[in-house]
Amino acid sequence: MNEFVKVATADELSDGGHLLVEIAGELIAVFRVSNDYYAIDDVCTHDGGPLVDGELNGHAVACPRHGAKFDIRTGAALSMPAIRSTRSHVVKVQDGSVFVKLSDGTSSGPTSFMKPASECCAPQVSVVVTPETLLESVPTEVLESESLNSGKLCEDLVRELLKQVKDPELFVNVVDLGLIYAVTLLPSETPDGKQKVSVDMTMTSPACPAGPQLIGDTKRVVAAHPQVSGVEVRIVMDPPWTPDRMTEAAKDQLGIF
Repeated sequence: MNEFVKVATADELSDGGHLLVEIAGELIAVFRVSNDYYAIDDVCTHDGGPLVDGELNGHAVACPRHGAKFDIRTGAALSMPAIRSTRSHVVKVQDGSVFVKLSDGTSSGPTSFMKPASECCAPQVSVVVTPETLLESVPTEVLESESLNSGKLCEDLVRELLKQVKDPELFVNVVDLGLIYAVTLLPSETPDGKQKVSVDMTMTSPACPAGPQLIGDTKRVVAAHPQVSGVEVRIVMDPPWTPDRMTEAAKDQLGIF
């Protein structure tokens, strides 16, 4: 059973201050807001980055790597790109000292803006994707443009096709997430006039576990168009992705205000 461990004296931390401590081999970030003290795992659930040196605004701390915010009172994830809570711990102040008791488990559960379990756990259905079905998915206002009506491949069409590629954890497409930095159509080198398409894509973090799937889905969706001869996907990490790159539609879908 976990016990309370003294980690500091109450006057070691000023209002808004922070402290990194180690308890039973685990790194814990301790914060003070007014006369209250809080403790959470010093781990951003997005990519494992430290939280203790993040900017503290009220009861929200922002990971210094990609800006994911967590509630220091509960460990709840408050903003993208984090979608899972970090673990919070019990804190008490006694006789001028601050004590922390480690909580059991690894986290306090999913953040509030995740999709309901009924949607996330829905059975997967295999779908045969053809060029015709890809074109049918393009919004009417885009298909009405001159270049699409003439049947010519263009950047706008490629971006619309890429909206079918969704992050497997966030259920938001890569265009609205702001992961597509550039789409380039290379000059045709074949008699049939087909073109190669180059896509510059970023990830929410260098070690994003969904990276291989997103790259593969991007290639398949674009290559299905009848005027595409090949697809190149380049991963670009500069400038680094931030939540500001998301569209308002993506923020609304994730419940970020």
